[in-house]
Amino acid sequence: MPVERIALVSDVHGNMTAYDAVLADIDARGIGTVLNLGDVAGKGPRGSAAVARTRERCAVTVRGNWDDFMPGPGPFDDPAVTWGRDELTADDRQWLRSLPLSHDLVVSGRHVRLFHASATSVYTRVFFQHTDDEFDGMFATTPMTGDGPTPDLVVYGDVHDVYIETREGRTLANAGSVGNPLDEPTASYLVLEGVVGGTRDDPFALGIVRVPYDVEAEIAVAVAVGMPTVEAYAVELRTAVYRGFHAERGLRAPDVATTR
Repeated sequence: MPVERIALVSDVHGNMTAYDAVLADIDARGIGTVLNLGDVAGKGPRGSAAVARTRERCAVTVRGNWDDFMPGPGPFDDPAVTWGRDELTADDRQWLRSLPLSHDLVVSGRHVRLFHASATSVYTRVFFQHTDDEFDGMFATTPMTGDGPTPDLVVYGDVHDVYIETREGRTLANAGSVGNPLDEPTASYLVLEGVVGGTRDDPFALGIVRVPYDVEAEIAVAVAVGMPTVEAYAVELRTAVYRGFHAERGLRAPDVATTR
C-alpha cells in the first residue's frame, strides 16, 4: 500500500493570510489530505472566509472551543466576540455547530486520535508544560471521544504551541496554530506520514512545518474592516506573546491603534 502524507492544521482563527500561505505550502509538498483541529474562526478578521476555505480544503474538521461557543446565541459580553459572530453567516454558524468533537484513524498500524483541546472537553486546556496525569488523560476514552481503542498518537491544538512528545510508546503532539501562533510568529502545522490502515511494518513519520507569512498584510486587513481589539491582535501576530501578558510587558502597537 502507498505511503500517504496528511497535513494537520489547527487554530486558523480567521487569519486568511496565514491560512492561504500554509495551504500553498501543503500544495507545494504534494500533500493531498488536510485535517483541521478546530478554532477556524474568532479573534481574526475573516472568520467566514476561513470557514469557506476549510469546508473546501479539509477532509475532516473537529470542533474547537471558539467553534463551539461563537455561533451563539449572542450578543456576548465581549464586543470582539459579538463582532466575530456577526461576521459569520447563518450557514457558517450552523456548520460550526455540527462539527464532531474528535476523529480517529489508523496510520501504519498506529491508532491516531484528533481533537481540539483534550479528551475531556473543548474547554479543558493542556499546555506544553503539563503533569503526568494530564498526559495520561489525553489518551483516555471518554464520553467526548466515544468508544474505541486507546490511541497511540494524540494530536490536538488549542494552546497555539507546537510540539511532539513521546513517552513509553505513546506520542502527544500539538499542531500549534496557523493563524495565531504563540510560540514564534510563524504559522505551524504537522505532517503525518504513513500507510492509512496499514500495519506496524509500514513506514511512519510525524514532523513539524513552520511557514512564514505576511503579518503586516494580515494586520492591515484587520484595521481596514474595523475589527475590535485590533491592537492586541497586531501585537500577538508580531511577537507571538499572548494578549494577557501585553500590559505587564509593555507591549503595544500604537501605529495600528491610531490608523483605525
